[in-house]
Amino acid sequence: MASKLPTAFQTTRRSLLRNAGGTAALLAAARVGLPGGAFAQGAGPEVAGVKIGYIALTDAAPLIIAKEKGLFSKYGMPDVAVEKQASWAATRDNLVLGGAANGIDGAHILTPMPYLISAGKVTQNNVPTPMVILARLNLDSQAISVAQEYKDSKVSLDSAPLKAIFEKKKAEGKDVKVAMTFPGGTHDMWIRYWLAAGGIDPDKDVSTIVVPPPQMVANMKVGNMDAFCVGEPWNEQLVNQGIGFTACTTGEIWKKHPEKALGMRADWVEKNPKATLALLAAVIEAQQWCDALANKEEMAAILGRRQWFNVPPADVLGRLKGDINYGNGRVVNGTDLYMKFFKDNASFPYKSHDAWFLAENIRWGKFEPTTDVNALVAKVNRADLWRDAAKLAGVGAADIPTSDSRGRETMFDGKVFDPADPSAYLKSLGIKRVA
Repeated sequence: MASKLPTAFQTTRRSLLRNAGGTAALLAAARVGLPGGAFAQGAGPEVAGVKIGYIALTDAAPLIIAKEKGLFSKYGMPDVAVEKQASWAATRDNLVLGGAANGIDGAHILTPMPYLISAGKVTQNNVPTPMVILARLNLDSQAISVAQEYKDSKVSLDSAPLKAIFEKKKAEGKDVKVAMTFPGGTHDMWIRYWLAAGGIDPDKDVSTIVVPPPQMVANMKVGNMDAFCVGEPWNEQLVNQGIGFTACTTGEIWKKHPEKALGMRADWVEKNPKATLALLAAVIEAQQWCDALANKEEMAAILGRRQWFNVPPADVLGRLKGDINYGNGRVVNGTDLYMKFFKDNASFPYKSHDAWFLAENIRWGKFEPTTDVNALVAKVNRADLWRDAAKLAGVGAADIPTSDSRGRETMFDGKVFDPADPSAYLKSLGIKRVA
């Protein structure tokens, strides 16, 4: 398969900013601009705003905080609208429409979705809508939750205890349902990996269903599912309401794993190069704010408001700080499994991470085995623009990665993903849809 990547990714810079005088000129203009890094009059963003979608998940915080704290305005974009989406499918549909057609031009999004949309894998009539990834919004802090009826199974990071239980349930003529939030998305990949590592085939041994994140708890409460994977605050809310328990957090599956991204329509980025950097700089600064421990309680209170998540701040706060009540008698405090927004290069969109998601989507038949992973990543991932925006936001050189690859990654079951050779990784996996 033509999915082999070079040992170290090389940044692919395109001619996006040539007609606007180049990145260097843009950054120079910004430095002599208004206080705090805003653009000088006449040299600022091409537009004052853009419609950005979000789902009610804690990892949307950088967009919400950038709006609440006036950071979009600081960088010359006071009219940025951060608009709630009903589901990831609605996010996709509104991105395909675009802002000019009353949709959206960007979103807090599951990392694989810009690839699936760009390739026309999940769009109507398989028509591609070119997308780009500008930043990662967070690392870690999703979870796999299991219904209360399985509390005595001792299932945890190892899903194997559920194998015989699920087989018995199916033999009795009952359906076993596990929920995720979008086919081919991050939560789909996490729950599939977790099940398969325990010997449970996610396509043959269970039925996978799609449920929007804010509806997960309600659906488990009425018995519509046996397990689900979603981001916070919904796993914590499930525990707080006594409806189920957390088997594991996704940071236990893959420590410091990438999660959501800031995805934009490629045509908007091409048309608005200065606004792209301004938008991205505001988000990067918001991510730094979100990472400060002193801001966690205020952030939970903001996110909990009716116009954002409409949940008790307590449902947000605990796992933001690394305090995890699994709901099955296990409680751990002060772990390193909290959501990271900027620390550990959380904001930088490593191309090697996108390659893992593409490899997993090949594994489960979402992309063809012949997919050129390297070419697709180079087309969608704009790590080069992140570096330029980081400088605009005043990020120090030490916090700007020089390589587009974080290198080899090791999963909890010992499987190793080498971004230089996704084919070898796929061959090492047992349960899969690709030879």
